[in-house]
Amino acid sequence: MRREPIGVCGLITAWNWPLQLIATKLSAALAAGCTTILKPSEFTPVSAILLAQVLHDAGVPKGVFNLVLGDGPTVGNAICRHFDVDFVSFTGSTRAGILVAEAAAPSVKRVAQELGGKSANVVLPDADLKAAAAWNVARAFHNAGQSCHAPTRILVHASQRDALVGFLQDEAKKLRVGDPQDPATTIGPVVNKAQFERVQRYIQIGIDEGARLVCGGLGRPDGLDRGYFVKPTIFTGVKPDMTIAQEEIFGPVLAVIDYSSEDEAIEIANGTQYGLGGYVFSGNLEHGGAVGRRIRAGRVFLNGFPSNAAAPMGGYKRSGNGREMGQFGLEEYLEVKALIGFEEAIPDQT
Repeated sequence: MRREPIGVCGLITAWNWPLQLIATKLSAALAAGCTTILKPSEFTPVSAILLAQVLHDAGVPKGVFNLVLGDGPTVGNAICRHFDVDFVSFTGSTRAGILVAEAAAPSVKRVAQELGGKSANVVLPDADLKAAAAWNVARAFHNAGQSCHAPTRILVHASQRDALVGFLQDEAKKLRVGDPQDPATTIGPVVNKAQFERVQRYIQIGIDEGARLVCGGLGRPDGLDRGYFVKPTIFTGVKPDMTIAQEEIFGPVLAVIDYSSEDEAIEIANGTQYGLGGYVFSGNLEHGGAVGRRIRAGRVFLNGFPSNAAAPMGGYKRSGNGREMGQFGLEEYLEVKALIGFEEAIPDQT
């Protein structure tokens, strides 16, 4: 049995983590022995340009890494359709991922996709509510909420909702929205006008559908009359079928959802089209682990445990297919060949 480089790899990355996403894909491709064509997001090309210069200065042979700038419908589509591209690794929205798969289908190339998410943080009754609230606010609003793994739904037992909401309010008061170059700032602007308007639209939908604002809301934060700054927003009284509980907002908006039993909590956690990430808070590791195993997501974290680069990342359902990072991420860039009857002719190479 041999594992061989799959060939020419098209890497298409999103704007929210512009360098990290490239590094994750490129490191695996190079380790597997593949050549690459990178199309970064048209909104964040500078990181990719700087990385290209670094690779050039490091002496990477010509043709191993190729950078092509442009938008998805033009450059991304061409990469996906090209019959000389053997594999496409894509990170972006579910909508764009469908287009990538459709464009790649005629050439029957392999496609790995890390797409959208609507991750739930299931706070069990035996959890430390204050710790769960502090972690959830920090993680959900990190990078202005522009993260596909963000825990944008926090599920709490109905009897503990008011206590948890109080802790969430306390943590939200510590946030500082403003200039990213100011050390006191904890939340900068969202990426552009279109994203700002998208988040505002979802906040309005939440209000219109009857969710109650705990903090934040429409418009820019006080003291900021320009720029794409969004108020850190927390809704309570959110029903599982509300738009803000079902659709990915990609901004600093958190939905608090009540549950009455553990089975209901798991049903709510699994009750969206997504399955990228999941989170559990519990005072009992065995109990937390049992709940984590029932969540249909590619990565599930217990009690805010930090991420691990060796752990594969990817999604269930419409959150994508394939994996990135770790051994499983590396194997996306390899083909498996069975050599039968060659035992004496070919040295053992695994």
